[in-house]
Amino acid sequence: MHDYGLRWITLANIDEVKRALGHIGSDPGGIALMAGKPLGRAIKLEEVPLRVAHILKQEMLAAGGDAAVHRNVIINAIEHTDVLLMGTQRQLGHLAQKLLAQPFGLKDIGHSLKDLLARLEPPRKRILNCRGKELPLGKRTLIMGILNITPDSFSDGGKFYSEKEALNHAYRLIGEGADILDIGGESTRPGHKVVSAEEEWARLEPVLRVLVREVPVPISVDTYKAEVAAQALEAGAHIINDIWGLQKDPDMARVVGEYRAPVVVMHNQEGTSYHHLLGDILSFLRRSILLAEEHGLAGDQIILDPGIGFGKTTEQNLEVMARLAEFKSLGHPILLGTSRKSMIGNTLNLPVDERLEGTLATSVMGVEAAVDIIRVHDVESNKRAIMMADAIYRGQRGMNYGGA
Repeated sequence: MHDYGLRWITLANIDEVKRALGHIGSDPGGIALMAGKPLGRAIKLEEVPLRVAHILKQEMLAAGGDAAVHRNVIINAIEHTDVLLMGTQRQLGHLAQKLLAQPFGLKDIGHSLKDLLARLEPPRKRILNCRGKELPLGKRTLIMGILNITPDSFSDGGKFYSEKEALNHAYRLIGEGADILDIGGESTRPGHKVVSAEEEWARLEPVLRVLVREVPVPISVDTYKAEVAAQALEAGAHIINDIWGLQKDPDMARVVGEYRAPVVVMHNQEGTSYHHLLGDILSFLRRSILLAEEHGLAGDQIILDPGIGFGKTTEQNLEVMARLAEFKSLGHPILLGTSRKSMIGNTLNLPVDERLEGTLATSVMGVEAAVDIIRVHDVESNKRAIMMADAIYRGQRGMNYGGA
């Protein structure tokens, strides 16, 4: 008896499929035709009109895949249904092409599906211009070091509150490998005390002015107030990190647009009630993207943060973590911030100062999901874990001897 080395291999994207076929010795023409066949994808649409759902089902079946709809669609007993398209990359690509010639808004779905399939491939290397300072994207996972200049931050409040201590800590974070410094003058922990824009800027200004003058890395300012953001950008800050995704202060999108500053837009909400957890979060982020685009920002200048610890229960945070890769569907860089958060404390039953290992686990998960930036307090430890994870997950699977 001979099993001929029968085994399952991991093929996550088109490049990996092409390498596997190339190692076999397949004809280049055949490789081009076969590359999309081994990749199974599931694409979800929500609240689809009945006639559109019928067409999607028909066309997906014709392409060799399938589409799951509500059981009452067949008897036309409902007006809308969620749709789950199931097929290979090639079948879904064929569907996208067919939809481009269809009425009832299907042409838009075709374009969106085509763009989405492209986003599921590994991100290409590119450069993010942060108002004159450049960051590499796609090459490795970047680290944003946290510097809270507040007396009440949830994990380091008061520790770096004096100007001298804050600056010394900033230099230490850079020495440990931070690619970006994120400084905040108002705690954003649950139940935090709201401070005025004047007080927030008074805390930020002296430290920010020294940092933008002396340090080599871009400086991000963590604020949701347009007035503070404008003062920070005028003083030379490079990035704005808004925990309300440009949707709290109506002037914020205009400010970041005028300064052409990259902006981190985070999902946030009051309460923890959702219709579809991931669907609602993605819808919020789409609104943030639209606001940024309406004021001149585009592409990599708009960085998405799923908002771990904000407007979510521990279980909801864990669900978001398990599905981080789905945020790639929006086509923008992703920032992950889990450092020392309650999700870790509640899961492991640990206080704030004992959450390093839990943070490291989430950072590695972020690398595996291809996030671009990870925001942490403990830079040195996370830097080592992230570098190791990068060596594994950003490596070229199938490039070594024997391939796949």
